[in-house]
Amino acid sequence: MPTPGSFAVDGRDGRVGLVIGVVVGSVVGNEGSWVRLRPPGGGALWDCPAHALCAASPSAVLAARVRELNWQSRMP
Repeated sequence: MPTPGSFAVDGRDGRVGLVIGVVVGSVVGNEGSWVRLRPPGGGALWDCPAHALCAASPSAVLAARVRELNWQSRMP
C-alpha cells in the first residue's frame, strides 16, 4: 500500500499521481481499498482501487516532482 506523499501510477490509464490518502471501505458504493491521488502540479483528485496501483518508476517520479515544484513556484 502506498504511503501519503509518495507517487504512484494508476495502472488503469497510466496517470502518475501524488498519494493523498488511503480509504478502506466503500467509495461511491465500491467496496475495498481505494487510494486518492492528485496529479502533480495540481488538478482534480481521483480515486484508484489499490489493486490497480503500480509503483512509479524513478523517471516518472522525477518528472512528477519537477511538475510539482514548478506548480509550487507559481503559487503566491
